[in-house]
Amino acid sequence: MQSQKSGFNKFWINLKEAIAGKEQDYTSGSLRRAIFLLSIPMILEMLMESLFAVVDIFFVSQVSINAIATIGLTESVITLIYAIAIGLSMAATAMVARRVGEKDYPKASQAAVQAIILGTSVAIIASIIGIIFPGEILALMGAESDLIAEGKGYTQVLIGGNLSIMLLFLINAIFRGAGDASIAMRSLWLANILNILLDPVFIFGLGPIPALGVKGAAVATTIGRGTAVLYQIYMLQSSKSRVQIRWNDIKVRLDMMRNLIKISAGGIAQFLIGTSSWVFLMRIMSEFGSEVLAGYTISIRVIMFTILPAWGMSNAAATLVGQNLGAQKPDRAEKSVWKTARYNMYFMVTVSLLYIILAPYIISFFTNEAEVIRYGALSLRVIACGYLFYAYGMVVNQAFNGAGDTKTPTVINLICFWCFQIPFAYLTSIYFDAGPVGVFIAISLSESLLAVISMAIFRKGKWKTVQV
Repeated sequence: MQSQKSGFNKFWINLKEAIAGKEQDYTSGSLRRAIFLLSIPMILEMLMESLFAVVDIFFVSQVSINAIATIGLTESVITLIYAIAIGLSMAATAMVARRVGEKDYPKASQAAVQAIILGTSVAIIASIIGIIFPGEILALMGAESDLIAEGKGYTQVLIGGNLSIMLLFLINAIFRGAGDASIAMRSLWLANILNILLDPVFIFGLGPIPALGVKGAAVATTIGRGTAVLYQIYMLQSSKSRVQIRWNDIKVRLDMMRNLIKISAGGIAQFLIGTSSWVFLMRIMSEFGSEVLAGYTISIRVIMFTILPAWGMSNAAATLVGQNLGAQKPDRAEKSVWKTARYNMYFMVTVSLLYIILAPYIISFFTNEAEVIRYGALSLRVIACGYLFYAYGMVVNQAFNGAGDTKTPTVINLICFWCFQIPFAYLTSIYFDAGPVGVFIAISLSESLLAVISMAIFRKGKWKTVQV
């Protein structure tokens, strides 16, 4: 009884420490504790990131159908910005983590500056296009004239203000690489709290502020993210962050910039390969009617929400790999990956069992349509069968990225998603007439294949010699 109480107290002490973000050395000491201290704020950060879309849709759905469609079309375009932001984020995390592991904090700060300069340059170009051509962007996406008239303000503000999206992603990646995951978490908290408070104010109007409709959602989101970016910049200049940027750091360093671009190219490709494969699968699913498509869509939303904690642990593995390679401790880096993957597996297997047993009840929370529940539950159960492997696959892939080897997971993704998943899904579901279950099996098998290939390559250890 005493030992249980002691263990419980230790858990709460570590939890408070993880959220508070006290400075830690992740290249020595208990790996279990290091994984916990990094994972908790990263998990909470991922949950906060997912709230943006949910909150905006909740309020905008009360405006009009065109308003909802505007968000969908604009988000499709802004996916390209997300791709660049995520790719640069992977490179920034790898480079900063490596320098922090080497205890070379000035070089870590210089790497952070190069990432920010590059991200800002890309964002400014996108902003100019978004401000000048919002209607044309929506028309290019197939929007009709009434939707363009109502929604171009949203597109103009969101894409025009995309610098806040780019920097929020990028600077949080810098904090994660440095081991300051709690600062990244607090940035997302601030952005989300402001977005939740300001959405109804700008969408429906309050006092002297006029009702802006769907445009108000973009204004609220941009203000929320922009304020969070100001907080990030403040932290980068304070003594509370390991990476501290000074005025003399703000200059272009071509060698670092070239290395950053080289590493980020693989990260951008990974995101685009994964995103495009889901678009193809959605197109195949549309062949089976709206009920099947609705059930599949609900199941994927449920899956994505529960995968977020797993991604938090995967990001923790990336930081541990980068820092321990920088500290010349490749064996500790490898051990941290297998240990994190095992913890991730415990979580994912628990979730998969719940999905397999309770799938119809989970889907029925979102709809009362019998056919939608039937196919949504089938999708949830079949895809969940691959969770055991997927738990390892996502951690190992992020470990490659943390080491600065973004090329290897890009090639693996290309093989598993484009060369296997899409053809297999089409052949089984359409050609061999297996229906939607063919797509569900393709997803489960491709994720399992990804894990097996990733682990086999990871064991060879070439990632330990990648120069960043």
